[in-house]
Amino acid sequence: MSRRTIAIGDVHGCSEALAAILNVVDPQREDRLILLGDYVDRGPDSRGVLNQLIDLEQRCQLIALLGNHEIMMLSALDSGDPLQLDFWMHCGGEETMSSYGGGLQNIPDEHLLFLRQCHHYFETNDHLFVHANYTPDLPLEETHDQALFWQHLSSDPPPHQSGKPAIVGHTPQLTGEILDLGHVIGIDTFCFGSGWLTALDVDTGDVWQADKLGNLRFRSD
Repeated sequence: MSRRTIAIGDVHGCSEALAAILNVVDPQREDRLILLGDYVDRGPDSRGVLNQLIDLEQRCQLIALLGNHEIMMLSALDSGDPLQLDFWMHCGGEETMSSYGGGLQNIPDEHLLFLRQCHHYFETNDHLFVHANYTPDLPLEETHDQALFWQHLSSDPPPHQSGKPAIVGHTPQLTGEILDLGHVIGIDTFCFGSGWLTALDVDTGDVWQADKLGNLRFRSD
């Protein structure tokens, strides 16, 4: 079996959706799974999401990107600044803390280590993978963090100078449908709300989706 390259959009604490996606995708050791960040916050079980991702490292080639919600979480924990902690809490951190029993001391070291080792971006011969956005005329290694982690897509994003399609998360597609502009494909399909968690085989175009309760979506296209 040839290696698949599968991207998965923003999970946001929806562990049942992630479990359903992984069950149907059934990643093998040779497969490359690229998670686009925002594993924590807003959904009910950030702890369960990180447990699954850590286990997944033993099952396939996992590339986990850093999202802005991981940045907020780590900044709040590392700084000890009450204002940063309060900011994180208001951006979904309350749900994350609840999944750890309400105490910062309950967050396992292996979860923090996993988050600290996440990639800022990933690039293959054929595609770019970023959490949020890119700067069209800059290579990814020169792109500012503001674009990579925080900047939402514009209504008409220009293509990247490399000519490679960019697979992105962060900009929620409230309809639950993938944004496919050819040169940009957005797969944050609003799982923690009323949408889906999306997995995309970037070579074949195969799509798998599950809602936050773990129900699979059977697509007709």
